[in-house]
Amino acid sequence: MGCCTGRCSLICLCALQLISALERQIFDFLGFQWAPILGNFLHIIVVILGLFGTIQYRPRYIMVYTVWTALWVTWNVFIICFYLEVGGLSKDTDLMTFNISVHRSWWREHGPGCVRRVLPPSAHGVMDDYTYVSVTGCIVDFQYLEVIHSAVQILLSLVGFVYACYVISISMEEEDTYSFDLQVCKHLFIQMLQITE
Repeated sequence: MGCCTGRCSLICLCALQLISALERQIFDFLGFQWAPILGNFLHIIVVILGLFGTIQYRPRYIMVYTVWTALWVTWNVFIICFYLEVGGLSKDTDLMTFNISVHRSWWREHGPGCVRRVLPPSAHGVMDDYTYVSVTGCIVDFQYLEVIHSAVQILLSLVGFVYACYVISISMEEEDTYSFDLQVCKHLFIQMLQITE
């Protein structure tokens, strides 16, 4: 069996997905983005399950991983639409924090090249409100960084879906061959017993 089998490729891909999801989880925690934090947590668990299923030759675990990758692609497409404000969505809403805080993406204030200035609040303003933070000089706007993160997740998930389907089909063929071999052995054993009698 060569090193570049579908199973080996799926193991490497799951490892890449884990690294990517952990990186994304860290930055979502820094920005108090509770909806993505929950999604990333579930993704990490299912990728570990898929990795375990691939290593231990358990096709049912890989099937769970396969179904999850389809859901994960859907979630990431939603995040792209959210940050690009497609279909009436607005990146300035508190949707990603479940409407419990006014935090936004961590990249909004800490992106590459961004200079952050705290402006004095107006007489009616609240000091903790993020509308009083001025960010200038960003090389890449925060919404595009979030879109890039989601696009990477989509790419890894689509490739993972293809490899998972391939590994499942190979596993099913091996199980069918194995059960056929057992039936042939059983039949031969019965014939040998009948001959000896």
